[in-house]
Amino acid sequence: MTPATKWALAVGALALALIVALLPRSASVPPGTGDDTELAEARQQAALAACLPEQDDGEGRSAGGGFQDVRVHCLGDGSQVEFGDTLGEGPTLVNVWATWCEPCREELPLLARYAERPDAARVVTVQVQSAPEDGLRLFTELGVRLPALHDGEGASGPVRGALKAPTALPASYIVEGGEARLVTKPRLFTSVEEIVNAVEGTR
Repeated sequence: MTPATKWALAVGALALALIVALLPRSASVPPGTGDDTELAEARQQAALAACLPEQDDGEGRSAGGGFQDVRVHCLGDGSQVEFGDTLGEGPTLVNVWATWCEPCREELPLLARYAERPDAARVVTVQVQSAPEDGLRLFTELGVRLPALHDGEGASGPVRGALKAPTALPASYIVEGGEARLVTKPRLFTSVEEIVNAVEGTR
């Protein structure tokens, strides 16, 4: 092979490498980048209620008590929020659920119907052990638009740790004054009336 041929091959290889580098790199995008569009579309379709309740006086929220330092992501927009800031001024019904949990699928619409009542306590849901886009799709499928937090896909998360949540789901809590009480009667809501009774029992 002559020096001229070697030089031509080297130049050709360099040119080819440059072309490949400039081509779209769908297989080598940073982790998560390829899912961002899908996640944004899922959020738009779900159109969930805001994670933070509206403030009437602008003096800040104090209802969260001992949960003010528990940081978690809002499922509806991806922002990071303090769990305590998502709670209402009175008792708040917090429901922990996952997309693989069949009873959760039955309970979430009941919680949404309860939340529509004019005398309802604030309802905040916490998705666990499942991907955010899966949770958003489930909400869209069920027509549920409750405020939702995403507590991670692993076996534990900051909200579950703060609540000392059981592994069996769903799990509902009445949270007020920085204290959380697991609802055990009933353990699974099967009617709006049961939800009303569970909340009214704390008022």
